[in-house]
Amino acid sequence: MTRMTILTEADLRKIVKLDLDAVACVENAFRALATEKVAMPPILRLDIPEHRGEVDVKTAYVPGLDGFAIKISPGFFDNPKLGLPSTNGMMVLLSARTGLVEALLLDNGYLTDIRTAAAGAVAAKHLARPDAAIAAVFGAGMQAKLQLEALKLVRPIARARIWARDPVKAERTAGELRERLGIEVRAEPDAAAAIAGADVIVTTTPSTTPLIHAGFVAAGQHLTAMGSDAEHKNEIAPAVLRLADLYVADSAAQTRRLGELHHALDAGVIAGNAEVTELGAIIAGKKHGRRSPADITLADLTGTGVQDTAIAALARQRAEAAGVGTVFES
Repeated sequence: MTRMTILTEADLRKIVKLDLDAVACVENAFRALATEKVAMPPILRLDIPEHRGEVDVKTAYVPGLDGFAIKISPGFFDNPKLGLPSTNGMMVLLSARTGLVEALLLDNGYLTDIRTAAAGAVAAKHLARPDAAIAAVFGAGMQAKLQLEALKLVRPIARARIWARDPVKAERTAGELRERLGIEVRAEPDAAAAIAGADVIVTTTPSTTPLIHAGFVAAGQHLTAMGSDAEHKNEIAPAVLRLADLYVADSAAQTRRLGELHHALDAGVIAGNAEVTELGAIIAGKKHGRRSPADITLADLTGTGVQDTAIAALARQRAEAAGVGTVFES
């Protein structure tokens, strides 16, 4: 007889929050990529173009952790027109010793939302100026909201601008964030104006054409690109990568294949043999981060399986401590 714990989205929302513990969890996952013999295969992706849909499968084994997660993450970007969320999904946590299923995390994408927002916070913590107070967020969905919330955990953000293709949604999101975070947040219909004077810029869209161009970016700014998690997605113009004083990848192998770096390599603005700094190496002290307040820094975060294993392990640990979940025997 085997036993596994089933955790629903409601269960997980009670025990895993977007807080400094979640940020530390994801930060440690990035560090493990740079310091441990992590096994992380390439992302498996299924595209369903007629419905603007995609399904990603990610996993990783981290030495020292008792379990490893396999995550199924659909993104169907026309869903809001149907009154449905654009992302959902689930995770399966298996024993690293026996391979048996230990937990089924029916999170509907909640844990992915938390770990992705936490990754943005980690990037800002290590790359944005310590006095960063103004943020610009591209996108008006759930991840846009969480990215601003996460930034406030690590930087003294006091003002923010929201840019989105849908100005009505941008206004609505700005209003929600003003009320929730207690800071000045406004919608900005012009992309260049949204970036002007911002200290941190975060992109969270599924765009297939660049939203940010070299002429928009100024000294001292930090950019985190979250949306380019597939070969056809592209939020940052290749020239911006050439302009940056420091380009940082979550996984160099992954961003060469499907991140913003992928487009810069195709455009020939970055040499194919260029050395790429990974975020985990900066966290571990193996590589330098921002060297000057005037540096332009860019983090290319495509989402890694190691983050999913880390957040799933945290969820199981919290569930056991709180006695949350339903035990299923078979």
